[in-house]
Amino acid sequence: MAPVKARPSPDVATLVAGIRQGNRLLLARAISRIEDEAPDAQALLQALFPHTGHAHLIGITGAPGTGKSTLVTALVQAYRARGLTVAVVAVDPTSPFSGGALLGDRVRMRALSGDPGVFIRSMATRGNLGGLSKTTGDVITLLDAAGFDRIVVETVGVGQAEVEIATTAHTTVVVEAPGLGDEVQAIKAGILEIGDILVVNKADLPGTDRTVKALEAMLEMGRGGTRTVRHHGHLLSMELPAASSPSPQAGWTVTVLKTVATTGHGVEALCGRIEAHRDWLQESGELDVRERARIAHSLENIVRATLAQRMARELPAQALQDLVDTVRQRRQDPYSAAQQLLATLTGAAVSSQEA
Repeated sequence: MAPVKARPSPDVATLVAGIRQGNRLLLARAISRIEDEAPDAQALLQALFPHTGHAHLIGITGAPGTGKSTLVTALVQAYRARGLTVAVVAVDPTSPFSGGALLGDRVRMRALSGDPGVFIRSMATRGNLGGLSKTTGDVITLLDAAGFDRIVVETVGVGQAEVEIATTAHTTVVVEAPGLGDEVQAIKAGILEIGDILVVNKADLPGTDRTVKALEAMLEMGRGGTRTVRHHGHLLSMELPAASSPSPQAGWTVTVLKTVATTGHGVEALCGRIEAHRDWLQESGELDVRERARIAHSLENIVRATLAQRMARELPAQALQDLVDTVRQRRQDPYSAAQQLLATLTGAAVSSQEA
């Protein structure tokens, strides 16, 4: 039997054309290249970026056990009933053995399989904090360019570091469940500060009303039930314009909804509330503010990743080891050592340009 020839890997132009035409296989291949940080990943993103900016980004976050995946499934079905196409990015914990996603979310979303208007991709955190993978934003770019109307991002559900989703999504839905004691935990993690909509899922369980009242009281006590997003980056800072809402009364009020995802109870109301928030973002000017914050955050991540790659590429391993030893022996402080690293990188860049 003759050996099976491997298919040639599609080039960037082929991938871009396929993604724009709705080819799901090429879309999946392109996402894999982004996750693997292939040499042509940047060129692919650059070619697709002009075709983005149309999808509404919905973040679903909350602690484990609140039923996020089941709620996402029901929410996607509600959107499909409205005739909208939906992509789902399900961020799973990294396997300690394979380094890949555990795919638990994809297993739970079996009901969505076979629908041509739905695309699901599981991603591994790969040690990244904040409940998202470091390439989540790039994958969203591909899905947006592919023409999906709504993109749902479900975070890993670590509980203490979910606030990253607030700089990625246009609308952030925080999911709680009765009887888990998550009301106080949510305050500790800053979860309530990022929510545009709060959902108490599994509302058929005892203690639901108590959880709803506790969340409503915390919203009233904490910030009057409104939220804004601003960029407070470590590497980059910028002044973001205020939204054009004429008065505080015209702002968005965060409400608490009850759902039972397994039966679909309350899911249509949640879908309607998300769409109402989308309309408010557009009418108030807050959408522009959040887009600016999202872009600033993306630029900061790109700069940080580029600096890390340059350091790994241009800094001799022995030089780094020697510097670590000088700090360990207290002959130099870490701040001046870091400045020395940056000076070395700057000098290498200048030499490269002169050559």
